[in-house]
Amino acid sequence: MGVEERLEALEKRLQAAEDELAIVRLLNSYGPMIDSGESESAAHLWIEGGTYDVGGYHTLVSPDQMVTVWSSADMQAMINAGSAHLTASPQVKVKGDTAEALAYAFVMLKEGDRWYLWRASVNHWTFVRTTEGWRIKERYNRALDGSDESHAALRRMLP
Repeated sequence: MGVEERLEALEKRLQAAEDELAIVRLLNSYGPMIDSGESESAAHLWIEGGTYDVGGYHTLVSPDQMVTVWSSADMQAMINAGSAHLTASPQVKVKGDTAEALAYAFVMLKEGDRWYLWRASVNHWTFVRTTEGWRIKERYNRALDGSDESHAALRRMLP
């Protein structure tokens, strides 16, 4: 393998690593944005018209529906009492200008002096590369409740 081929291979590997890191950073910015009340910033992690399927209950469309829900009195009460939206280390697969990720997500809530796990879920995201960097196209969220639907969500990225 000549120098040009080696450089081309190295550039591809570096781009893949940079893409994966950018996606991980994007996912890890969601929780702090939500927990600090930055609903509009969080909604703009999605592309215009991108969706968030919230556990099969409803699907939010970016940005307006997301901002409305995240700015609601119930959500603000949760945030003001103390909340932590956590994304576990994701499994990421990049395919050119699209990507997908699978990870567990946890919501911790504060009640008095104690913290407790309020919700555990599996999340599957799809991403697109935009002129502003990677953005979420779809987030599919299912509670880890032992249901067939939650197990199917876990299998979305198996080899």
